[in-house]
Amino acid sequence: MPETHLKEQLAERFREINGDHPMTDADDAYVSAQFVVLEELCAAQDRDTDAVRRLMLDGRLPLPGYLRSDGAEMVPADLFALADEAGGVGLLEAWFTAHWADQVAGKAEWSAYLSGRYVCLRSVTPAAIRRKGQLTAAIGAALEEPDADAVRLHSLADELDALEPAFTDYDRLRFGGPTSRDTCIDAVRARFPRPDGPGRR
Repeated sequence: MPETHLKEQLAERFREINGDHPMTDADDAYVSAQFVVLEELCAAQDRDTDAVRRLMLDGRLPLPGYLRSDGAEMVPADLFALADEAGGVGLLEAWFTAHWADQVAGKAEWSAYLSGRYVCLRSVTPAAIRRKGQLTAAIGAALEEPDADAVRLHSLADELDALEPAFTDYDRLRFGGPTSRDTCIDAVRARFPRPDGPGRR
């Protein structure tokens, strides 16, 4: 299958999952700073770009995190790290899902991983995915308490801050609303002034 056709198929799959939203200049700048072009990553690691696209389309590697407005498929620099750690692409799914005791939860996280939508983490690993879920749940529960513990909330938000990138406006379009950074980090810091002073982060 020609490279152009594979690239078109991948773009079509991406839009099926994320919707067809425009990328602004600011979105492009953010993505270019945070991610790498698939072809460039493959060239640097001596991998065949077409073969990688097929693995993505076959549900064996995650889809690109973004399509830049020029059509470039933008992926994390560590795209192949988990497959390498697992011992190869063929072993990746079993290795990945084994990080969850609940098989159903593991399969759900595998599907989310393959979607490429885990742009909410600086490094997408099972440990980071699980910790992000724990932190957002803890922050949400703490915010519901009548006398919310500001010190604990800031501690949780700071830990989440270390896991998450800044996001861009495109993300708010494709996710249909605020990001977890908006609701669990920025909103917490705005609602609860830091007890140890405004200059501390």
